[in-house]
Amino acid sequence: MPLSKPTILLACDFSVRFKTLLGKQYRVLGPLPHSNAEALPEGAAGVRALVTKGGLKTDQALITALPKLGIVSFFGTGFEGIDLEAAAQRQLAITHSPGANASSVADFAMGLVLASTRKIISADRFVREGNWTGNSLVSIPAVPGLTGARLGIYGLGSVGRKLALRAAAFEMEIAYHSRALKSDAPYVYMDCVQALAEWSDVLVVAARAVPFNRHIIGPSILSALGPDGHVVNVARGSLIDPEALADALERGTISGAALDVFENEPEVPERLLQAPNLILSPHIAFASASARNAQEDMVLANLEAFFAARELPNPIDRF
Repeated sequence: MPLSKPTILLACDFSVRFKTLLGKQYRVLGPLPHSNAEALPEGAAGVRALVTKGGLKTDQALITALPKLGIVSFFGTGFEGIDLEAAAQRQLAITHSPGANASSVADFAMGLVLASTRKIISADRFVREGNWTGNSLVSIPAVPGLTGARLGIYGLGSVGRKLALRAAAFEMEIAYHSRALKSDAPYVYMDCVQALAEWSDVLVVAARAVPFNRHIIGPSILSALGPDGHVVNVARGSLIDPEALADALERGTISGAALDVFENEPEVPERLLQAPNLILSPHIAFASASARNAQEDMVLANLEAFFAARELPNPIDRF
């Protein structure tokens, strides 16, 4: 008699490809409408693995409500939503898929840098609204280009490094701040985010979300960027104070911003929806087909290793 498939639970919806591959090996429950204990479906008591993403809560109540849970596997690099203390008490394995989407996110970040600094969305709107008239050589105000501009990268991990390579091709100067100096990185190291912002024309947020950096991009950092400065966030929404950003854009404290991530997705604060010179996208920097497939394959490999009692390929760095 064949062994029954282990039961896994999806905390959110995933691609058809991923769900099909999971269904070949596991009994799949979910996706949940909300990542909490109250949303658990019938049969959840038998769940051995939870597949989720970093921005969703995996709190003590949810962990407690899954008595047979053995592993939490994150799609993507981030794992900020899990209660690490509760997970440790249950001796849960925790895995993620680091680096798989780095090229995709770096591509998108560079696109947002270009779109914000060169006012590409505003230029598109200018034409669509019928404002391109007359025979003037310059129809809208000129803006600084990227050649020789200073790009500050907060978080020189896999995404930050790939972004730096792309920015170098645009002849930008590059500096960074990370938890520690990277001895193999040929870029200027700044010992704090404030110093990085003071140096930068464009600040890209690419750091992992942890408790100590919530709203780290606030009034003082935005003021340091100055009236010609731009900020781009492709990391986690919690790293930017949305009220401070709205203030900075409304008052002209900075020139522009671009956000692919938000603190309480998919909710976007009304002030940001109305803020001038702000580009918004629905957390899609990771979402090239190749990157998505690579992340799904890493989750599959982590689950396979767990259920085969082998060493996990990608356990989290609890630092």
